Formats: sequence, C-alpha cells, structure tokens
Amino acid sequence: MSQANSPRAAGSQLPVASPSRRNRAPRYAMRWIGAILFGFWVLVAIFGPMLAPHPVGALVGDDMFAGASAAFPLGTDYLGRDMLSRILTGARYTVGLALIAALLASSIGASLGILAALAPKWLDETVSRLNDALISIPSKMLALVMVSAFGASIPLLIITAVLSYAPGAFRISRSLAANLTTLEYVQVARTRGEGRLYIAGVELLPNMIHPVLADMGMRFVFIVLLLSGMSFLGLGVQPPIADLGSLVRENIGGLSEGALAVIAPAVAIGTLTIGANLLIDSLSASRDQQGD
Repeated sequence: MSQANSPRAAGSQLPVASPSRRNRAPRYAMRWIGAILFGFWVLVAIFGPMLAPHPVGALVGDDMFAGASAAFPLGTDYLGRDMLSRILTGARYTVGLALIAALLASSIGASLGILAALAPKWLDETVSRLNDALISIPSKMLALVMVSAFGASIPLLIITAVLSYAPGAFRISRSLAANLTTLEYVQVARTRGEGRLYIAGVELLPNMIHPVLADMGMRFVFIVLLLSGMSFLGLGVQPPIADLGSLVRENIGGLSEGALAVIAPAVAIGTLTIGANLLIDSLSASRDQQGD
C-alpha cells in the first residue's frame, strides 16, 4: 500500500481549524451566557415589581423559612414573606443603584481624565494628586465613614459609590487620552487652532469610548458588590425597602437550615456579577482580536 493511500495519509488531508476559529467558540459562548444572565437581571429590575405575586411586605406564609412550594416558589423569609416577591422587587434597587452610580462614576472620571490630559501641566498635576488621594482610600472604609457621618440613604449610597470608583475611571481615561494626544490627528487639530473641548469631544472621546465602556462595566460589578456588602452590614438600603444584600442579611438566621431565603438572594448577586463579568470579558477579547 502506497503512502498516499494509507489511512494516516488520508487523515492528514482533513482540514484543521485555525487557532482563531477554535478560540472563537468559547468566546461566543461566554458572550451569550453573560448577555443572558445580565439581560435577565436587567429585565427583572425593570419589570420585577409588576410581576411580584404578593405585596413585598405582606405576611403571606404561616411558617418562617418555609421551603419551596407551589404557592411560594422560593419559600418564605424569617417573617413569612414571599421571597420571590422580595427578590423581584429588591433586584431593582441593586441593579438600578449600581447602574446609576457606574454611569456617574465613569462619566465624571472620563471627563476629568480627558480634560486633565489636555490641561496645563500644573492643573493636570493638581487634579492627579487629588485623584491619588481619593483612590488610596479603600471603598468600604470610605462608605463606612460617609454613612457614619451623614446616615444611610439612597442618594448618599450613590454619592459614596461615585467617590469610590470615579478616581479609577479618571486614571484609566487620563492614560488613554495622554497617549492619544501624541498622535498626528490631534496635533493637526491643535495646529488648526481647535479648542480643548473640541479636541476632547471630537478627536479623543470617540477613539477611547470602547475601553471606557469596558471599564464602566467593571465599575458596575464593583459597585454591586460594594452596595451588597454595605447592605449586608446594615448600612445600605434601609427598611422597609430592601436590595439583594439586605435580603441576605435579614435572613442570615436561616443559613444553618440551608433556607432558600438566604441562598436565593446570594445566588442572585452571584449570577448578576458573573453575567456582567463574562459579557465584559468576551467583548474586550473580541475588540483585542479585531485590533490585532
């Protein structure tokens, strides 16, 4: 039998997928999983309170920490309230507050970062040093100080999250903008006599929008965890309303029993952050490959 007709030779002629094609399938899978998880919780935040089968504070169960049943798919909490209704309502505060704070933190940080890169040296140094002072303070420590000084409220939680994470957005945006200002098209715009605001809005921002959006997605994840941690400590969203972190804290007594009242909101926080992370990572990897 000749070598050309041998099974090994025939098998060697089979097409082999390129490395880029083999890596593309897992990336698409992560993107879809992340989009489904994140989109699900966004839809829950929008429509959840309208779909809640019971009023959020109604004592509808006879037993506390009851298991799943047809009447209560996620059981009841420590007072006999329907956990499904409370999660559908609490997700609005977790997702909504985190989205608002992430948008504000990224917008403020990116705007200051771009303007600092275009500003005179003394102003850039002043703003950067103030930013370094803020970023050196741990986010949870800053949140504890703010709540201790001014009391817990929804506006204060948003302000605290913005103060905690805008400095990181500033640092990334300033680094991107400083690199872009050395390119030829920015130098041409300066030669034409264009002002700083024009260069910032027309020449710089469109060319750095994708990294800024990816960073905003990471800020969203960090803020979800910060707000959930604050609520777990009893310093976040206050009763009678509750977010997902509050639901874990108030039902912590059922942890030894493995109650759904503790497990369900914890799983909700986990799937929300995992979905956002998978979506951000897959989109960032896709942009990097397109750039290569």
